[in-house]
Amino acid sequence: MSVWADLVGQDVLTAQLRVSVDAAAEALQGLTATGMTHAWLVTGPPGSGRSNAARAFAAALLCERRGCGTCLACRTALAGSHADVTRVVTDQNVIRVEEVRRLVRHAALSPAGDRWQVLIVEDADRLTDSAADALLKSIEEPPLRTVWLLCAPTVEDVIPTIRSRCRAVVLRTPSVSAVAEHLVARHEVDHAVATFAARTSQGHIGRARALALDEGVRNRRQEVLRVPRQLSDLGSCMTCAANLVDAATEDAQPRSDALDTVEQSNLEVTYGANTVGVRSSGYPVARKELERSQKQRSKRFIRDALDRSLLDLASFYRDVIAVQLGSPGPLVNQELAAEVATMARGTTGEVTAQRLEAIFATRKALEGEVAPLLALESLMISLRGGLHD
Repeated sequence: MSVWADLVGQDVLTAQLRVSVDAAAEALQGLTATGMTHAWLVTGPPGSGRSNAARAFAAALLCERRGCGTCLACRTALAGSHADVTRVVTDQNVIRVEEVRRLVRHAALSPAGDRWQVLIVEDADRLTDSAADALLKSIEEPPLRTVWLLCAPTVEDVIPTIRSRCRAVVLRTPSVSAVAEHLVARHEVDHAVATFAARTSQGHIGRARALALDEGVRNRRQEVLRVPRQLSDLGSCMTCAANLVDAATEDAQPRSDALDTVEQSNLEVTYGANTVGVRSSGYPVARKELERSQKQRSKRFIRDALDRSLLDLASFYRDVIAVQLGSPGPLVNQELAAEVATMARGTTGEVTAQRLEAIFATRKALEGEVAPLLALESLMISLRGGLHD
């Protein structure tokens, strides 16, 4: 199985990257004068597979057979353990300049092997201005055998000085049929469940996988989709908001706790905090910094979970406005066709559009410092329609 197998519905992109891998191999052999493009910007909608594409490209560059998927180079590159592949995956709201400076220093080194050194920056749209400035010099004048792969939702999400020096490749949202076929082939999921997961995820591969494999995820989604019918008065709005925040916290907590435990243990080992006779003078400061970072990460995990719920909620109102406008396309939530039709008859397209705008405004607000509960309470009241009827 080749390294490109997990790029669902991305045939055009795969063909483009294969050509670039061939050019890179020829550049290593000195067969071409043009050489290799050393900075790439991989963009695409959430869930389309940006990070998968970057890892597959990195593996193919390091593979002597240009992406066979079975050799040691391919397997370790895809798994994230290859010595010449470095990934930056942040669990914070931003990627800070200190982290980028360490990455730039590493980029200046020669690769451990005889091919390329590949540096993957996922969420390049989260680079602070100072971090982007630190990265710019290395992208402008990269070492001979260093390749940068930056990932972001859109080209516009990356500052102009960075994106203008990168070669852009764009992923598309995979079709429902392509995602369903992938789930059946790779995870042996029942075809009906795979189709449901592919349709309701709206092309988000990771979300589709979770919906197909985890009944708990499916149940939480059903709870979210009950919200529009539960907003009967002010009290129900407050209750629905609190329930969404509680569910997001419950969903995020195990992941946060697991990471916190490992990091705390590693910190104690590093400073010898629990070793008799060892004086760990720097431990209190390091622990305080770790706790600050962990708190920020926990907030992000909760907000990410809330964002998934808001997207599910938006899919319901998207179906409502599609019915109101007479759109011929299939509903995202076909199993709720009766509820969608009822709401479509009871309101107007203008009101539904306003509700969708409120959902997306709340998603934007949650990227800042607003308290999630307050943001959700305000949203529920907006979705209820101001409680005037």
